[in-house]
Amino acid sequence: MNKMIHIKDFSRPGGQLTEIDPAELMPLPPPYDKMEKAPIRQLTDDQRKRMDASLDGIVAIGLTPPATPEEEKAFIEKFLAGLEKLFTVENNWTFLQPLVHTLDYCVKCQVCSDACPTYEASGHQEIYRPTMRPEILRRIISTYIKKENSLLRKFKDSDIDLNWQTLARLAELAYRCTLCRRCAQVCLLGCDNALISREIRKIFSQQMGIAPKEIHEKGSVQQLKVGSSTGMTPAALRNVLEFAEEEIEEKTGRKIKIPVDKKGADMLLIHNAGEFLAWPENLEAFAIILDAAGVDWTISSEITGYDSVNYGVWYDDFQFARVAIRQSQVAKNLSVRKISLGECGHAHKAGIVIADRVLTGDLNIPRESILPLLEDIVLSGKIKLDPSRNNFPVTLHDPCNMVRLMGIVKPQRRILEKICPQFREMTPHGVENYCCGGGSGFAITQSTNFPDWRSAVSGRMKLKQILDAFQDVPGAEIKKYVCAPCSNCKGQFRDMFEYYGVWKKSGILYGGLVELIVNAMVDIEKPFIQWEWH
Repeated sequence: MNKMIHIKDFSRPGGQLTEIDPAELMPLPPPYDKMEKAPIRQLTDDQRKRMDASLDGIVAIGLTPPATPEEEKAFIEKFLAGLEKLFTVENNWTFLQPLVHTLDYCVKCQVCSDACPTYEASGHQEIYRPTMRPEILRRIISTYIKKENSLLRKFKDSDIDLNWQTLARLAELAYRCTLCRRCAQVCLLGCDNALISREIRKIFSQQMGIAPKEIHEKGSVQQLKVGSSTGMTPAALRNVLEFAEEEIEEKTGRKIKIPVDKKGADMLLIHNAGEFLAWPENLEAFAIILDAAGVDWTISSEITGYDSVNYGVWYDDFQFARVAIRQSQVAKNLSVRKISLGECGHAHKAGIVIADRVLTGDLNIPRESILPLLEDIVLSGKIKLDPSRNNFPVTLHDPCNMVRLMGIVKPQRRILEKICPQFREMTPHGVENYCCGGGSGFAITQSTNFPDWRSAVSGRMKLKQILDAFQDVPGAEIKKYVCAPCSNCKGQFRDMFEYYGVWKKSGILYGGLVELIVNAMVDIEKPFIQWEWH
């Protein structure tokens, strides 16, 4: 199918605009150059009847076509009403200025396309260019939004047919961008085309009630009702913590009581609750390190207080604000001096940077990343470490939201240089890193064939980086470790490594930063890192 897609094609009724051709995907090194199965599952006839897949044959949202012309008209009118709200201060207090700047000044030079891992990995699929979504939005604004708004007067009239099909494809296209903002980093004019993807998502969510279920219903809504995006209640949390304490004693011989709801502690650690269930060793490692270093810390058992997740940062300002305020209220109730964010990239950006837009007065409690504290503990000698215990190849994945979007680059590297003799960098790394492929909610989105797409396309560049970093030790006989200090990224690596058979083929394990620190502690006899696929 022809990859050359024009804006007018988005309004074309029926049919699929493009499809992923396995032969045109960015090549991977052997033995990953030959897949035993088709990279992306085809939708069934029943799925295609129920859900629109006319963009690229992939479904993240699963919109149902309108049954009548009246339903289609109402759908379009609701979208246009939301689009107009984007350009008012009272309705877009978060990102109005960069939104207008990007729409006004992007000259479509396509420098950003070369920086986009999805566009590159897909074999240069035209629809995945970072400039495609903004250009569709400009055409809609030009033709269908009234020019009384001074912010919109610069847009010239443009021919685009705004029908249900156009908007269904635009909605899906907004979820083909991981919001890694590599495009914004290379733009000479400071345009942020990834932000446009996020703002399109916002229209569909805030105005129309449309978002992937995993992000909204099973994410934000569940977190605010139950306590965690995982569905873990405060009562279940205590059981998890008791289990972690038992495992710590079994693994290390140490009896450590994880402090819960400690009033007046120096630090409230808000962790991604997904760690507690999927990778409890990460929480256990935090407890061991903080106890050994004598840090005055606590975890909250209040609803939302123990889960750093804030999925609203990806798609909905109101959901974001609700979670951010609730987390800060928990810290206020405990009278802690500061909030520290654990190994979760999007929680860093949400809780430290974007939360400044909603937290005021006594809710604006100091918030910081845990990484500088870990750096101080490791480099100051507060705990005794033996680097030889980590004498295996290690590389570092830079979570986009911590590194490129916040500039937290050096602490994790200084730690690894201290405790991992065979540490090596990926290329590129630091602020120029590539996204894991699971950013902006992709790692938790399990709809239909979307997981195949994020492993085969959006995560493809990161897999190549990892394999290239270990090209001197490619075989599975030498065990290797990808340090990923982010729960969301680990979720992506879990699925992607299983999809490609990475453990069996290459012997590469993924895990967090704190596990490596504990593995190097001299007074813990047993190795903390278990070399087995999990």
